[in-house]
Amino acid sequence: MNEAVLVIEDEPKIARLLELELQYEGYQVGKAGSGTEGLEKYAEGQWDLILLDVMLPGLSGIEVLRRVRAKDATVPIIMLTAKDSVEDKVSGLDLGANDYITKPFQIEELLARVRAALRLSAVASVVSSASSSTPNAGNDSLEHKDEAEMGWLTAAGLRLNEGTREISRDGVPIELTPREYDLLVYLLQNQRQVLSRDQIVQAVWGYDYYGDTNVVDVYIRYVRKKVDNGFTPPLIHTVRGVGYVLKEQS
Repeated sequence: MNEAVLVIEDEPKIARLLELELQYEGYQVGKAGSGTEGLEKYAEGQWDLILLDVMLPGLSGIEVLRRVRAKDATVPIIMLTAKDSVEDKVSGLDLGANDYITKPFQIEELLARVRAALRLSAVASVVSSASSSTPNAGNDSLEHKDEAEMGWLTAAGLRLNEGTREISRDGVPIELTPREYDLLVYLLQNQRQVLSRDQIVQAVWGYDYYGDTNVVDVYIRYVRKKVDNGFTPPLIHTVRGVGYVLKEQS
């Protein structure tokens, strides 16, 4: 194992603990004690994962997250936060963080989240490489493929292309965050199937996700606002006591 992890944490004892534990697990570790230093370290190296504290001197962790995501949409970022409300956690995830962990945390849980994030990142990289290396059969033949073969998922005017990540409904473009996109893909792939919150968490956040399933309700609300508001018929339905289903009729 030789993955490189950047720890951006201003509390020296926590930063040192993370450094020692990560090194013991075989990771290469870099450290930064402020948001500004963290961005400098990020720019200087090739990092496989970033552990990012929310409360930092200088630039906040949220601002660091924004700036990193403006340049790199793929490096896994796990937020370290002392805040424990669902809305606070969701705000970080919505800005592009892959996961969060609340202080004080058990080091075993944090290491499990690191392994999960790196595993998902590796899978995504393999899929991306395979997709980019697939020969192009030519525009004429592509035009004759059906929507499923072209990577389109559709429902009642809603169209999502898994290859290009284009989304629209009734011709109106829709912009989603990465997590919202993953949630909508899962719902579309399982149309007319009632999905529990646990199923959605495992599929969208990963099997090693240890957070509260209430995050599903928050993201369903976000996706509904963009996909259903102003359009008919509504597609995303709540099945009380069970979970959610995407279908064209309630």
